[in-house]
Amino acid sequence: MDNKNIQGTIFDIRRFSIHDGGGIRTTIFLKGCPLSCVWCHNPEGISTKPRPLYFPNKCIRCGICTRLSKDGGVVMEADGGKLYPAKNEDWHQIIDACPSGALTWDSRQVTVQEAAEELLRDKPFFKHGGGVTLSGGEPLLQADFAVALLKELKSRGVHTAVETALYVKQDILERVLPYLDLIYADFKIFDLENHRKYIGKSHELIKDNIRFLLESDKKESVIIRTPMIPGLTTDPGNIAAISRYISGIFPGVSYEILNYNPLAESKYHLIEKEYYFKENPRRYSDEEMDGFAEIASLNEVKNIIIE
Repeated sequence: MDNKNIQGTIFDIRRFSIHDGGGIRTTIFLKGCPLSCVWCHNPEGISTKPRPLYFPNKCIRCGICTRLSKDGGVVMEADGGKLYPAKNEDWHQIIDACPSGALTWDSRQVTVQEAAEELLRDKPFFKHGGGVTLSGGEPLLQADFAVALLKELKSRGVHTAVETALYVKQDILERVLPYLDLIYADFKIFDLENHRKYIGKSHELIKDNIRFLLESDKKESVIIRTPMIPGLTTDPGNIAAISRYISGIFPGVSYEILNYNPLAESKYHLIEKEYYFKENPRRYSDEEMDGFAEIASLNEVKNIIIE
């Protein structure tokens, strides 16, 4: 198969981003993740399977969806529609028939060529250090698509970045690295049991991949990142342990302390899941973020980014 015809599943393309790398960037979100962080900021990106979504603020209560629903997959209640995605329905027919866009898929399939063409529309905005960032989900879970897309973007002179949790085989990193200018690599929890409890997997593969990256020729282009999740990643011992580990591999490592983002909570009703926090925490103040950064500094990290 021609690499440009390799298909991938994406759930969003976000333009004019300033938080996913340098300059003005366009971020493409690839669906599917092998981890299950309890605070996931993009819960719609965890499952590899496309599913229908319902946006009640767009619904005009025309009743078309319920008439087409043969197995109870769509039910109209007093406070709006209710979806049961596991029901055996012709979801393509139901979604295509919705006149208001209240029903839609959470993702779509595109070829490398289609994705590249869509992303390259923004190339005029990349002049001052911007580019394209692959995010997710875990973008490297769709390795063939990710490698082919990055290769195509690099051939067109675009700065490329990836946001990865690194729960992938090392050979995938070896394939993708030649086409990356910047790598954001998450290291969220150092304690093994807590990592399993709150993230769903062991961290040994992640630690090994971090070592591989920080010992590679690309180490200057790697930013290790820890999101500040209240009560889960913010323990001083956690930040200190991560800092000692990464600075022990590469003393010049860049380490980003990423503030908690409370906007994730609003996405969970779309996929009919409950958010981990019963009361959504606030973002940390500048003083609190400086305190987290100080812990990293005391544990030999010299290049600290507060975001």
